[in-house]
Amino acid sequence: MNKTYDEAWNLVCEFVKDEGLRRHMLAVSAAMQFYAAKLGYDPDYWRIVGLIHDFDWEIHPNLDEHPGKGSIILRERGWDEATIRTILSHYSAGTGVEREQPIDFALLACDEITGLIIATALVRPSKNIADVALKSVRKKWKDTRFAAGVGREHVTEVTADFSQACFNGQLDLWEHIGNVLTAMQGAADVLELDGRLRIDD
Repeated sequence: MNKTYDEAWNLVCEFVKDEGLRRHMLAVSAAMQFYAAKLGYDPDYWRIVGLIHDFDWEIHPNLDEHPGKGSIILRERGWDEATIRTILSHYSAGTGVEREQPIDFALLACDEITGLIIATALVRPSKNIADVALKSVRKKWKDTRFAAGVGREHVTEVTADFSQACFNGQLDLWEHIGNVLTAMQGAADVLELDGRLRIDD
């Protein structure tokens, strides 16, 4: 890695104006940092990869272009090939880049599930992720109309892949979701899910 977190954040700020998308990327970043520490990898590096993985979605808002065209920008900006390869691997079907490294499996496993957790926090009156219990997320999971864009089957599949690749098959779906929730609760201020979005009557 030849880039700093500040450089990664500047890239996000340049290309991403939507607060919801920024929140998603910050959430994935927090989850990636959590898992790097758990698995014995560099938390700072995994945090950066999680942060920038969707940096081009606003300018390439379809899977014909994202993340393939984003990789061209990263290469032009001097990002290293290992980072670019990991980002390309989070949409293997479109890029042809398969997941191989632990970081690849972690990124895809942490990606979509953050959306359900964010949505669960935002429907609480307090708008505070500290108030979200795992059982609340489980209840929302069962209601497929809630955060309908979160593909439950896909999350289940990529979590199983992550479990096999990095935990000898011992990480189950709800332990994983609990870990992501914990990581996001630790970054509540960065995610602005610390109650500040509450609108009092």
